[in-house]
Amino acid sequence: MLAADVMTQNVITVSPDSEVREIASLLLEHGISAVPVVDDGGKVLGIVSEGDLMRRVENDTARRKSWWLKLFAGHDAADYVKSHGRRAHEIMTKDPITIAGDMPLHKISRLLEKHHIKRVPVVQEGKLVGIVSRSNLLRGFSVVATEASVTADDREIREAILKEVDANTGVLVDRINVMVSDGKVQLWGLVENQQEKMAVQVAAENTAGVKEVDNNLGFVPRGVGSL
Repeated sequence: MLAADVMTQNVITVSPDSEVREIASLLLEHGISAVPVVDDGGKVLGIVSEGDLMRRVENDTARRKSWWLKLFAGHDAADYVKSHGRRAHEIMTKDPITIAGDMPLHKISRLLEKHHIKRVPVVQEGKLVGIVSRSNLLRGFSVVATEASVTADDREIREAILKEVDANTGVLVDRINVMVSDGKVQLWGLVENQQEKMAVQVAAENTAGVKEVDNNLGFVPRGVGSL
C-alpha cells in the first residue's frame, strides 16, 4: 500500500496569517491535532500542532495559566475564544518533511520514527493533496496484514466513496478515512451521530465494485465542534 491509499484527503489547512485562536478552534471543531500552513498556491510552509500551541503558552509567562491550559484541562473554551493570539507563521514548525503519494507505508513508518513526528503532508507537484498520520498507517498495516492487494480499481473505489460522501451526505470527509483492498472497504474516523455513520456506509455500499463494508466509524466526543 502507498501513501495515496491511506492518506486523509480534504485536509484542513490555515494560512500564514491565521490567528492562534482560529487554529485552536479548528483543532477542536474537527477533532484533529495539527494543521498544515499553506500559501495561496497550496505549497506547504509549515505545520501547527497542539505541541506548538502548548509551547507558545509555556514560553509566555503572562498567560501561563490562561486560555489554552484551561482548554485542555476541560474548562470553558470561551476563555480562549475571547483572547488574542499570534499568527500561524510565528508559531508553526517551518519547512516540514513532505512525501509523495507513491511512497510505500513501510518507508513512511520509518520516516516518522526517524524524525520523531506524528504525521507527514503528502504533496503532488508542490501542492498539498493529503496527510498521513500514525493512525492512517496503522489502518493501512491492518489491511497489509491480511495479504490483500490494492489495485487501481480499489483506488478508484476509494475516490468515488469520498466524493459521494463529500457531495451528498453532509459528513465532514476530513474526519473520516476509507481503506479499500480487493473491493473490501474499511471505514474509519469520526462522525457526529448514528445517522452520519449509516450515511457513509450506504455511500460505500452503493459504490460500484464494493464487495463488503466494515464500518468502524466512531462518534465525535461531546463538546467537540461546538464552538
